[in-house]
Amino acid sequence: MLTYIKESFEELRTNITLPSKSEASNLMVIVAVFSILFALATWGVDSLFSYLIDIYFDKLIN
Repeated sequence: MLTYIKESFEELRTNITLPSKSEASNLMVIVAVFSILFALATWGVDSLFSYLIDIYFDKLIN
């Protein structure tokens, strides 16, 4: 287990490259935009299902 941890840290030091600040900033904006779009889509589907369920139970009761 100790060997695995040492090799993992060695791989992190030698094989991993971090993006530049400008590239990281651009990627952060892209992630934020898609997160907002996904949240809006989820809200829309939830609102639609809520509306349909209200209609169904209104017709079931009346």
